[in-house]
Amino acid sequence: MLSAFTAQSIVEIKQRDKSKIESILAYGDRLLVGLNTGSLRVYRVNDPIDENKAHNGPTEEQRPPSSSNSKAVDLMREEEKFSKHKVEQLAIVREARLLVSLSNGLISIHDSQTYQLQETLVKTKGATAFAVTSNIVKDPTTGVLLIVSRLAVAVKRRVILWSWHDSELHPDTAEFTLVTGVKTLTWATGIKFIAGLTSSYVLVNIETSEVTDIVGPGSIGGAPGQDGGRFGGVGVSTISYMGLGGVAPKPLATRLGEGEMLLAKDINTLFIDTEGQSLGRRQIPWAVAPEAIGYSYPYLLALQATKGTLEVRNPETLTLLQTISLPNASQLHIPPPNISLAHAGKGFLVLSERCIWRMGALDYDSQINALVDRGRLDEAISLLGMLEDALLRDKEGRLREIKMLKAQTLFDLRRYREALDLFTEVSAPPQRVIQLFPPLIAGHISSRSKATNDAKEAEGHTIAAITDTEASGGADEEKESSIKETTSADTELNRQSSGASQKDPDGAKGADATEGQQHDNSPMLEGKDLKAATAELRPFLVSARTRLQRYLNPDGTLKDTQGRANTATSHVQEAQELLLAQVPESVEERRQQLLSTAQLVDTTLFRAYMFASPSLAGPLFRLDNFCDPDVVKEKLIETERYNDLVDFLYGKGLHEQALELLERLGRKEQGKETSSQLAGPHRTVAYLQNLPPEMVDIILRFVEWPLSEDPELGMQVFLADSERAETLPRERVLDFLEKKDRALAVRYLKHITQELNDTTPGFHQRLAEDYIQGLRQQHVSPEWEEDALAFLRTSRYYKPYKALQMLPADDPNLYEARAIVLNKMGHHRQALDIYVFKMKDPGKAEEYCNQLQLAEITSATSPKRGKRSSATDLEEKTTSIYHTLLSLYLSPPPPHKPQWAPALEILAKHGARMPAASTLDLIPEVLPIRDLESYFRGRIRSANTIVNDSRMIAALRSSLAFSEEAKLRLGDGLPRGNGGRNRHVLITEDRVCGVCYKRFGGSAIKVLP
Repeated sequence: MLSAFTAQSIVEIKQRDKSKIESILAYGDRLLVGLNTGSLRVYRVNDPIDENKAHNGPTEEQRPPSSSNSKAVDLMREEEKFSKHKVEQLAIVREARLLVSLSNGLISIHDSQTYQLQETLVKTKGATAFAVTSNIVKDPTTGVLLIVSRLAVAVKRRVILWSWHDSELHPDTAEFTLVTGVKTLTWATGIKFIAGLTSSYVLVNIETSEVTDIVGPGSIGGAPGQDGGRFGGVGVSTISYMGLGGVAPKPLATRLGEGEMLLAKDINTLFIDTEGQSLGRRQIPWAVAPEAIGYSYPYLLALQATKGTLEVRNPETLTLLQTISLPNASQLHIPPPNISLAHAGKGFLVLSERCIWRMGALDYDSQINALVDRGRLDEAISLLGMLEDALLRDKEGRLREIKMLKAQTLFDLRRYREALDLFTEVSAPPQRVIQLFPPLIAGHISSRSKATNDAKEAEGHTIAAITDTEASGGADEEKESSIKETTSADTELNRQSSGASQKDPDGAKGADATEGQQHDNSPMLEGKDLKAATAELRPFLVSARTRLQRYLNPDGTLKDTQGRANTATSHVQEAQELLLAQVPESVEERRQQLLSTAQLVDTTLFRAYMFASPSLAGPLFRLDNFCDPDVVKEKLIETERYNDLVDFLYGKGLHEQALELLERLGRKEQGKETSSQLAGPHRTVAYLQNLPPEMVDIILRFVEWPLSEDPELGMQVFLADSERAETLPRERVLDFLEKKDRALAVRYLKHITQELNDTTPGFHQRLAEDYIQGLRQQHVSPEWEEDALAFLRTSRYYKPYKALQMLPADDPNLYEARAIVLNKMGHHRQALDIYVFKMKDPGKAEEYCNQLQLAEITSATSPKRGKRSSATDLEEKTTSIYHTLLSLYLSPPPPHKPQWAPALEILAKHGARMPAASTLDLIPEVLPIRDLESYFRGRIRSANTIVNDSRMIAALRSSLAFSEEAKLRLGDGLPRGNGGRNRHVLITEDRVCGVCYKRFGGSAIKVLP
């Protein structure tokens, strides 16, 4: 059991002395002892007992020593005439230097220095108990902090109250009358006290005089007919009182932690708050009613006078932690916090009629260690939760470690969900959790195989024991647990808590049974147990991945923490939770450890998915992960999950391995009748389309077989409407495609120049050369020829003189292409010469001129304001392209003859666009005038059109001016429109300005238009 306290006898009355101890009071280094003879003995308490003595003190079965080599107390004086009757109770009002005593039913006030009687409170005749409290309060009138001490005295049914403000007695007293006689008084707060009555408890507020009945089970009291006690409200003492002439059980009460109190009567208990409301907690499993109860931070104390023992319990779990044998002990004395500052009465006293024991406490760290060594993990966790941070070394770290030990124990007991939830709660290092699993999940770090072998080789070694069980009602819960200390076979960080066996006559048999049960729990996980444990492991690993992402980038580098709110120190502390070893100071070493942990977590998560739910492995690979490639490849190839393997290799950047696998599988599956997703080059093309431009070497290497199998599909790697395809190095792609197939290169050039609008001259030149090379062939498709001529005509980025060098003048297939290139060079007469004399196509010659004329008109300077310029004016100033064409028709170079019909058609259609003088000079005299009728008509019609346009514009401007003038003079005639000079405004008394909202009155008025 836990050795939280050790007893040391400090005062013993010798056998020849017939005096008996009735009451004690400890404050400072003084110990006052009231005797049955009315005497008061004053002792000086020496230094506390040594810690080593406390640690090596007596066991629970041994009686504490009655003497020590060094005297614990020295008798300073004895006041034999302190009282004429036995001193039943003592208390001190330290601020007023007063000593309060209860003797013969009267309250007496003594000086705390000289112990001389100052006053006997006559009003307290018949008093049975009293209680003193001191608190710091703020004066409502002055705002000054005061120490207010209050004395409450129980006199039959009444409670009389005195108070001291600092050291001055307040002249007024308060009195409260209750329903029955008051047996005990306990202060709940500075203004509330609990009165233990004959049959119930009440809470009294001294400021409001409000009395609240406390409803509780059994003998605690409550509503009529309530039966909530563990034995129907009839305990051992009650039976004695009712039937055997015993005394009624004393109503007990004590303050616990902040805002909590415990009421106890007979074997019934009730936990309440300072408002008198029940906290809803279960009762303490006492088999016998305690003689006294108390609270010594952080434990609950109960003195069993019939057994002569002091019980130490955890006030949260109510578990019995220690039993100290104190023969004939009858009272507890716990100094209140305002007197003893040693942590709210840490060093308390126990007394019998002949002896006083001082209870020394072991340091809290040692108590925690003892609980952990004995496997009482729940109790250790509860105790750590109650203790303040300043009382422990690294409280958070200890609490986290113990919770991990508990989770490890729960795991060995096959309570996987509780174990993994607890691991997640404390952010346990992933390696510590993963190694609890067999190699199928944990790989080489698994400790399960080692633990199994060690269990077979060495007898008597056990792994994790059962967790603390909650105490339950009945006498069986009073039996204690003796703990076997063991350690695991792997590593210090996997230290397991030991097994517990009940302390009873068959203890050896119980220990053997427990040991055998634990050996059954320890083998490697298999079957349903392994599946259940793996299912609970996955959420833990996902949580660990999320935490690791706070520190690691997807590429394995550490994230920059300077912009975070937390400091570098807290960053290291957070990282420590993820690692088993101490976080190194070196940034690179820390990165390596975090990266190894991330790889372990992701690889284990992959194994867990493959074991329980293989379909979930694919989504894991589509996220950034640190899985071990060798483990993943081996497992996925074994299970023939090639799609998942390709996704994984892509995510890890192992593109060559992925593409080699796709090519091998694509060629292998292609000949099969089954419609596999990996058959053919489709999967390879899709993979290549997702590679970045930096991987162009790999793309060009592995795109060859898709281009050979299906050129249309393979070209999608370069022609797809995606950012990655558009940003590939075009020069390298083009060189590759030209070596592979010129047609593919032309298609790629068309794509980048026409669809992507790439204006690089080199690409345009290469495309022009490829088109010309194609046109020189004898059998050219019409589509090819049309595309080639359109490109030569529209592109402005290739070099015409280089293209012209590739166009022989005597090749009929290249006539039109040559004419287009000459047009680009500005050699229009030579281009028209090809259309007129070589191709003999007047229509294309005329179309050529039309396009040039349209371009010239569009690019001409905009007309000046106030003067309208016409096409005829432009033609009068410059020589028109039509003039050049006409000259070729009418004055052709030898050996060609004049072509009258095309010439007359040009004159009829475009004569108005040519200068009249130069045109007439070209017309030969032999040409009849009647053949020129269409030409003259066109010229006259053009001139008339210009005159008519001018007249129409003048008329329209005159009409517009007249309309605007009419609106100004007469208005537009629309409702609420412009009234012109006929506009009128009506001003009334209520009319206000639309801008400033002031009334017009007799002011001058200006109407805005």
